[in-house]
Amino acid sequence: MEHAPTWVFLFSVLLIFPGVNSESDRVRRSLVEFMGKLSPDDALRDDSWGWNLTSDPCAWRGIACNPGSPVIRKIVLDGLGLSGIFDPEFLCSARSLVVLSLSGNNLGGGIPREISNCKHLTHLYLSNNRFSGEIPVSMLKISSLRRINISNNNFTGKLPDLGENPDLLSFLAQNNHFIGSLPETDYARYEEFNVSNNNLSGQIPDLKGRLGVDSFLPNPGLCGKPLPNSCPPPLPSRKKSKEWSTDRFLIYLGYAFLGLLVVLFIGLKVVCLRKRRNRVVDDEKNIIGEESTTTSKSRVTRPPSVEFKNGDKSEYSMTSMEGGPSTLVVLNDRAVKDLNFDDLLRAPAELLGRGKHGTLYKVMIDGLADLAVKRIKEWGVSSEDFQWRMKRIDQVKHPNVLAPLAFYCSRQEKLVVYEFQPNGSLFKLLHGSSNEQTFDWGTRLNTAVSIAGALAFMHGKLREDGIAHGGLKSTNILFDRNVDPCISEYGLMMVENTQDYSSSFISQTETDSFGADTYAFGVILLELLTGKTVENSGVDLARWVHSVVREEWTSEVFDRALISEGASEERMVNLLQIALKCVSPSPSERPSLRDVATMVNALKEDDERSMVSELSSTFLASKESGNQQTA
Repeated sequence: MEHAPTWVFLFSVLLIFPGVNSESDRVRRSLVEFMGKLSPDDALRDDSWGWNLTSDPCAWRGIACNPGSPVIRKIVLDGLGLSGIFDPEFLCSARSLVVLSLSGNNLGGGIPREISNCKHLTHLYLSNNRFSGEIPVSMLKISSLRRINISNNNFTGKLPDLGENPDLLSFLAQNNHFIGSLPETDYARYEEFNVSNNNLSGQIPDLKGRLGVDSFLPNPGLCGKPLPNSCPPPLPSRKKSKEWSTDRFLIYLGYAFLGLLVVLFIGLKVVCLRKRRNRVVDDEKNIIGEESTTTSKSRVTRPPSVEFKNGDKSEYSMTSMEGGPSTLVVLNDRAVKDLNFDDLLRAPAELLGRGKHGTLYKVMIDGLADLAVKRIKEWGVSSEDFQWRMKRIDQVKHPNVLAPLAFYCSRQEKLVVYEFQPNGSLFKLLHGSSNEQTFDWGTRLNTAVSIAGALAFMHGKLREDGIAHGGLKSTNILFDRNVDPCISEYGLMMVENTQDYSSSFISQTETDSFGADTYAFGVILLELLTGKTVENSGVDLARWVHSVVREEWTSEVFDRALISEGASEERMVNLLQIALKCVSPSPSERPSLRDVATMVNALKEDDERSMVSELSSTFLASKESGNQQTA
């Protein structure tokens, strides 16, 4: 009986605090579930690993608790090679968690919005993984969060609204694939901030002198301080002010009345001049007869004309825009800053080629590098949209995309001016009669990598604007003075022209210019691999390759020149598989250019590793042979 009070006391404690053990067990089970989705390597599961239902979580690898208590404060699992999926739904059961670090692992997928359940989190480190997708808005709504590091991942979409967390001190998001503009926030408060090496664009907000260029470069679309490139002046807004007052109404009414008087005055002058001219013409009829009158009328009513000249032979003529001057818009290029429309018209020109959608000329102007002028026809784009399109393309620069230097736009004519590229096109290199230039496997693969990367970049920058290439083919893959490939005429065709690739093999109703670019790039890959001429805009070549592969004669498709040089058939087959994905008849089954660029670049890296390995083996064999001869 003397032990009864102790037993009663313990029983009372269990009755009063029934949830203590159950809560601890629930947290432990949740953490084990969390780790189970991370797929740790079996090599990690030594005696110190823990993460099971039978041991104390405070003794597990990577967990730190408050001294002398079972309260979990930190989970740090950096550089352990963890893979799988990050699931914060189970993790946030540890409500006292303030630090979470999973950097340097191999985690993929996105960040679920349930991360907001970790309400006391102050530090979140997820850098150097394979996370992708957009950042959930809920993450910035964790009011306690002070430091975020999501650098070196594959995140896409726009940057999160940093204004959701006004107490954030550090935000590191470099080396991802974010697009859009920088969010509005108080940048003066940040101790660390870095969004370099993304695809951001637009003007940098006021940084109040706190951040330097290293926080933003490279982001080719960004402009403004502290970057060296200034932003272009904004286009005039089309929005009408809604703030009207009586005074403003009277002012505008006065302007309208004054304008009406001016119009009436000009109208009277025109009528008087016309009557006076008619009187002069009548006098000429009476004096020099009907023939002279006809000549006079022709001289008065004929619209001005202009010509490109090649010696004494006219190669090209056009009619100036009625109702306004002929103006050449020079884009941001110092080399042609003094170029004007009349210079183009008077300069000798050489006809380079005619196509379905326009004519191309080489124009030679004293004091300037040779120019290529593209005349576009049968393109139902308004002058306003054409000007906006050219200026938007000029804002996106890539070394493997030929940038427009200037453009001209009237109701009748549209011209685009480029720097002339002297080393010809990919089409001529593959299918021309001259074999002076070596075009081996390595050069072809490098060309594919450069073009895929450039297209992926342009698509990433201009997708929201709906500007794809629209007419990609081997004739507009040019080689510059350094014999580097560059894409010309980007954005000069619209979505309706995707029918260039239409037949029973690809839908005529296709309306995605970006998907058509993927298909066209696939055709270019087939040209590089087969060395064959493309007919009917690529349809016959794609169908022929599909038929040969279907009959299991894959090796028959490859260019004999590649086989003669000893190019790896395995790697040619790998590139062929990428090409066949691109020319899939179903647009929904084609990969994006970004995915294509990743695949082609991985193939190039594998090719380079194999080359290094072969050279190393050859060197070691030669060295061993030399040693044997010496012996």
